[in-house]
Amino acid sequence: MALRLEGKHVVITGASSGIGERIAYEVAKQKGIPILLARSEEKLADIADRIEQTYGVSCRYERLDVGDVAAVEDTFYKLLQNIEVDVLVNNAGFGVFRYAEDIDLEEVEDMFRVNVLGLIACVKMVYPQMMRRRSGHIINIASQAGKIATPKSSVYAATKHAVLGFTNSLRMEASRFGVFVTAVNPGPIATNFFAVADASGEYVKNVEKWMLRPDDVARRVVDVMMTPTREVNMPRWMNAGSRLYQLFPALVERIGKNAFFKK
Repeated sequence: MALRLEGKHVVITGASSGIGERIAYEVAKQKGIPILLARSEEKLADIADRIEQTYGVSCRYERLDVGDVAAVEDTFYKLLQNIEVDVLVNNAGFGVFRYAEDIDLEEVEDMFRVNVLGLIACVKMVYPQMMRRRSGHIINIASQAGKIATPKSSVYAATKHAVLGFTNSLRMEASRFGVFVTAVNPGPIATNFFAVADASGEYVKNVEKWMLRPDDVARRVVDVMMTPTREVNMPRWMNAGSRLYQLFPALVERIGKNAFFKK
C-alpha cells in the first residue's frame, strides 16, 4: 500500500527537540523526507543520522533561528533551489509565563519575533511555490492558549491568538489554490518547553497528570498531513472548555478562576 508521505519533502522548524523531533521520526516512518530546521546544529545532525540509519530515508538539516527573518529568507532560498516543499510544519516557538507587571519587553519582542513574525516569514517563502503547483500543506502549531487565555500567559497567549488569526485567514486564501492550511492547538505537552516557560516548576507540578505525550501529538500531526484538516485540538476536553469560553467567557472565567491561576 502506498504511503501518503512517501517521497514528500516535509520542512519542520524547531526540529531539534520536543514534538518537532518526534514529527520528524513519524514522517520518516511514512517514508517522507524530513528537512530539519533549528538553532542547534549538533542536535539536528544527531537526529538526521538516527533517521537515516533507522528508517533508510535521507534527512537534510540546516541551522536556523526562526526569529531572524533575514536568516529565514536565506535558508529557504537555499532549500528551494533544490526541492519543492510539500509540507511546512511551523513548530518553532517558546513562551515565558509572567504576570503582566513583571514582563520584560525584550522577552515580548523575542516571543513575537519567533512565534509570529518568524512563522509568517517561513510561510511566505514556501507558499508561492505551493500556489504555483496547486498543492501543498502548511501546518502551524498554535496552542489552546490561542483560544483561552489564562493569567501569567498574556504575551504567549497574544502570540498564539495572532498565529490562529493568521492561519484562519490564510486557510481561506489558500483554498483558491488547493493548498491546505491546518492549525494545531495542543494543551500542555511534556517537553522541555516548560524549562523556559515555567522556571519555578509550579505549573508543571499542577498540570502534570493532564500533560500530553509528545509522541501522541506528533502522530496526530503526521496523520493529517496532505489532508484538508482545519484544526487539530488536543486534548478534546480542553478544547471543549475553549469552545465554552467562546460562548460564555465571563462564566468560564468566574468558575475556572482558581484553576487558571495554577501557574
